[in-house]
Amino acid sequence: MNWASWTTTRILTGHAGVSTAEAGVLRGEVDVHTTWADGQAIVTAQYSGSSDWYTVTGSPVPCETEKESRDLHQSIVDGARTSEVPLSLGMV
Repeated sequence: MNWASWTTTRILTGHAGVSTAEAGVLRGEVDVHTTWADGQAIVTAQYSGSSDWYTVTGSPVPCETEKESRDLHQSIVDGARTSEVPLSLGMV
């Protein structure tokens, strides 16, 4: 089994924030974590400093390669900083 993971911390979201399945929209300072395994990327987010992680709306996403999942992670990070509407995986 191939797998990889990435975490980017202390992202200051744009006004819109990041949409999650469990907690609604997270705004302010957040962390984003992506785990890639078995051809899927699972993306979660949390308020920085919190212990609770929430599934980003639209996750998991099919990603055939580690590079695709790394690129997806970076797209989520970049989008969280600039999005005009709550960011979800359907937007990247």
